[in-house]
Amino acid sequence: MELFKKHNLLILIVLFLAININANAQRSIYEPIDYKNVKSSFEDFGSMWTFDAVPVQKYEKKYGFKPDKKWLDNVQKSALQFGGGCSASFVSEDGLIMTNHHCIRGLLKEIQQNGENLMRDGYYAKTLEEERVFPGLFVDQLISITDVTKEIIDELNKGKNDEEKLNFKNNKIKELIDKYQKNSELTCKVVSLYNGGKYSLYSYKRYNDIRLVMAPDVQIAATGWDWDNFTYPRYELDFAFLRAYDENQKPVKVKNFFTWSKKGANPGEAIFIIGRPGNTDRLLSTRELEYYRDIRHSMILHRLNEAYQAYFNFYINNPERKDELLGQLLSVANGRKVYAGLVMSLNDKYIMTKKYDFENNLKEKVKANADLQKKYGNLWNDISNIFTELDKFEKEVLTIAFSEYYASDYQITAKNIIFYAKKMQFPEDKRSNFYKKDEIDKTRANVYKELIDKDLQNDLLIAHANFLSKVDGGKTSYIKDLYGGKTNKEALDYFMKNSKIWDEKFVEELLKKGANDILKSDDPMIKFYIKSQEKMKEFAEKRKELYNNLEILNQKLGRLIFEIYGEQIPPDATSTLRISDGVIKDYEYNGTIAPGKTTFYGLWDRYYSFGQKDYPWGLHERWKKVPEALDLSIPIGFASTNDMVGGNSGSAVINKNAEIIGLIHDGNLESIAGGFIFLEENNRAVATDSWGLMEALKLIYKTDRLVDEILKSKIEN
Repeated sequence: MELFKKHNLLILIVLFLAININANAQRSIYEPIDYKNVKSSFEDFGSMWTFDAVPVQKYEKKYGFKPDKKWLDNVQKSALQFGGGCSASFVSEDGLIMTNHHCIRGLLKEIQQNGENLMRDGYYAKTLEEERVFPGLFVDQLISITDVTKEIIDELNKGKNDEEKLNFKNNKIKELIDKYQKNSELTCKVVSLYNGGKYSLYSYKRYNDIRLVMAPDVQIAATGWDWDNFTYPRYELDFAFLRAYDENQKPVKVKNFFTWSKKGANPGEAIFIIGRPGNTDRLLSTRELEYYRDIRHSMILHRLNEAYQAYFNFYINNPERKDELLGQLLSVANGRKVYAGLVMSLNDKYIMTKKYDFENNLKEKVKANADLQKKYGNLWNDISNIFTELDKFEKEVLTIAFSEYYASDYQITAKNIIFYAKKMQFPEDKRSNFYKKDEIDKTRANVYKELIDKDLQNDLLIAHANFLSKVDGGKTSYIKDLYGGKTNKEALDYFMKNSKIWDEKFVEELLKKGANDILKSDDPMIKFYIKSQEKMKEFAEKRKELYNNLEILNQKLGRLIFEIYGEQIPPDATSTLRISDGVIKDYEYNGTIAPGKTTFYGLWDRYYSFGQKDYPWGLHERWKKVPEALDLSIPIGFASTNDMVGGNSGSAVINKNAEIIGLIHDGNLESIAGGFIFLEENNRAVATDSWGLMEALKLIYKTDRLVDEILKSKIEN
């Protein structure tokens, strides 16, 4: 009887904990969803606010903290963005910059010297003189935001048709940029917000001389590799430090920079991500989301699945080249996981029910207002009609277009042959110099794409065959003829038997023939690409017209949403600076709970639990022995409720004192749905913790000069 009482008590405790853990959750695996009661809310659109529309009253109500203009101006100008993507921040008055390792990873090979492997071993400049220039790299600092909505919309409305409207709009944007750049040293850009409901002109100060100060070994920056990408709990330190220099080759002096928090933030404490999220589509119609779900995104996922298998096989079968090949694999793996998450979210009934509910409410508001009904009443039918027309040919067009993703050398050779032949159809006096007598032999020699890594090229060919089979199913004759409708090894065998595109001598002899004879070749790969180009040309004009129409309709939808809700809803991400609020918080996943913070214990646990293998949870030699002074209970990373998407990589996470408490490097798998909707119950930003990062700099990397500058916010002579 006593045992029975204890058992019941245990059940009550577990239920009490489960109820409290899920008190704020909208859905749980333990509670069936009643879809009739699922409703949309403003929170579904996230919290990525532009700096000219920060909801300070909301922050005050939520956190008891109301940032003033001085705070916002300092935070805005402390943040940076890379020209090619990613976010960053100034972290000292001497132009020290913090970002992610993965944001500069691809540039390391350009600056390494003989005998070095900066990707594998990292780099640390012990002196200013040793800081290495990244050729061509620049960062931008947002100085001001100017509302130019009226000028652009007035100009757009002068157009008599969609193409004319877009031309007027684009010309006005160019005129505004020229005007604002003319009398300043700033770089300007016009940003479309709310899909055209609002336009802002962003003015940036550009820093062109950027040098590497410190980068860790890639293994700690990406431990877990493609398996841990977009996951949490996480145990990596994805960071790098750079510096901006002025025209006199001296470190720049800046007034705005973030200081450092030694112990990071506590769960529940208000924290803010300051960075430039890439792109979201939260304001699109449900009809367009259905198109992404059923056609575009699912087709891209099929292509990436097949390409990933090719690169993974090649990586596994060539362990001696792991440092060289891992970057290729990770690039494909990252895209694959993103699109897997997007397709998964669009197939989630809970998410789509929320999207339909918001749209239905919007339609009701339009119906209830005569003026809105007149302006917007046919909007959704017009959007639907666009996709009805696209459905007639879009899948075939995308099949052809996506064939170019991760094309094999066989495909590249075939395209080169066709390009050559079409150039040779012109009279010699109409051809460029490369296709005239003096240069023609050299040009012909470059048409054949020499097979490098034949095993990989064969697997990429198989990947192409499998992709075509999945998305077309052998229904289209010229697609079926390429691989005989076969897949896997049978497709490769069929191709090798029926094509000679892999034979350099065959290509050489073919190029000696006349252009028309080349284009009449019965080689299946050449025939496939000729027919593909014909199909693309056939649909090009109609497709352009439909997408122009769609752009205008989406702008109309954006204006409607902005007209009704104003800035109660943040605009979609546009690769421009945003502020997002949140707290460090645990969450449910896979039937268990992910902690708000992870510690150094987890790093070594993963390494030993997976047999001390190099891939994917290996450790660099410098990490294999735990330093005696390192407290393994110190946090290495955390998950927070802040809203972020791709492009936020490298963003500083700060507290209300504008101190860095973390560095964003990812989101969890559930955050990928953030492309369409933000669900705070399980959407998490994933960051390196400032405390753990500082301990690594001190005890593992022993970067005394860098540590001193970070903690003092300046270089001390």
